[in-house]
Amino acid sequence: MSKVRADHTVELVARAIYEAEQHALSWDNGSARSRERSREYARNAIRLLNNDIGVLLCALNEAAAEHPPGGSGASIHIPC
Repeated sequence: MSKVRADHTVELVARAIYEAEQHALSWDNGSARSRERSREYARNAIRLLNNDIGVLLCALNEAAAEHPPGGSGASIHIPC
């Protein structure tokens, strides 16, 4: 997996973890510490799930495409 794709995957999973924890602030307005903790959780989850993470990544990628962060539209598509 390329570094760009791996970084994008971590961000997708980290945002999902962050939102699941029901933080009062959005990802973009949350603290750097909270975002980095979510990224660490994401890296651990990805390592643990290894090849079984494909379905989750597909769903997260589709959700991110429907609701791009900050409306930038600059996303990386992960094929399902």
